[in-house]
Amino acid sequence: MSRHVEMVFWDVQHGHSTYIKTPNSRHIVIDLGTGHYSGNNKGFSPLKHLKMNYGVTQLDYVVITHPHRDHIDDILNFDLLNPKILWRPTALTNDEVMANIQLSDRDKFQKYCEINNRYNGDIDPNGSNNTSNPNNWGGLSIELFSTSSCSHNNFNNFSAVTVFEYAGIKVVIPGDNEAASFELLMKQNGFCSAVQNADVLLAPHHGRESGYYSEFVTKVNPRISIVSDGAYCDTSANGRYSQKSRGWTVYRCDGTSSIRKCLTTNSDGTITAKFGYQNDNSLFLYVATK
Repeated sequence: MSRHVEMVFWDVQHGHSTYIKTPNSRHIVIDLGTGHYSGNNKGFSPLKHLKMNYGVTQLDYVVITHPHRDHIDDILNFDLLNPKILWRPTALTNDEVMANIQLSDRDKFQKYCEINNRYNGDIDPNGSNNTSNPNNWGGLSIELFSTSSCSHNNFNNFSAVTVFEYAGIKVVIPGDNEAASFELLMKQNGFCSAVQNADVLLAPHHGRESGYYSEFVTKVNPRISIVSDGAYCDTSANGRYSQKSRGWTVYRCDGTSSIRKCLTTNSDGTITAKFGYQNDNSLFLYVATK
């Protein structure tokens, strides 16, 4: 068993997709965005890439933070890796998901609904897929938070917030939550302590102003923020995330490095974070861009 976690924040244009490899070589994916700005490849599929280039044959856990197109775009390849467990906001019905979608997107949302119906069993609390037991994941702690009390008119506010922690390093990956859900999440038992003083924050709602909730970002107090977004956003809050981030060394493929506070997939490409124990048992957090 290795002694570190690897996370890959894919460059998937406007969408989001993150891959996590645990210390005991289990495989987690959060969201199913597609495309690739830096490779000029609109058809880039992270799921196919994991199978063909990473040798992943099955995913252990998939989180679809919420059913919007930019978070499920790769869903037609979902069964290629036959995920064991799926988390999604079950408070949203298939009828709600299928309402008012574009005809060109219908096959993807129908696939989402079919999968939603299929993954309906309970997780064995004593089984190897229970996220509440870090031993199942090589010592990686995984906590998921969400709320189902917001208006169903805005799916963003049903998004999962996933918190990973290993070797004292913490990463927070929210979906597209906005003020209405953050207000409720901040009052949930354990939420504030779970996200507090994280090392890496994926900016909610692709770094837009609508996802910037000052109390949440202040509580997270990240060393570095990552924004998964397209090349242009007229409501970007990237500057605010930079002001709230403490800074960390980021390495580039040419061997150079610099202190950064906010990275974006549209300008930095795919971003990799590795963290855990070195051979001398000291802790490390390594962040690199391609």
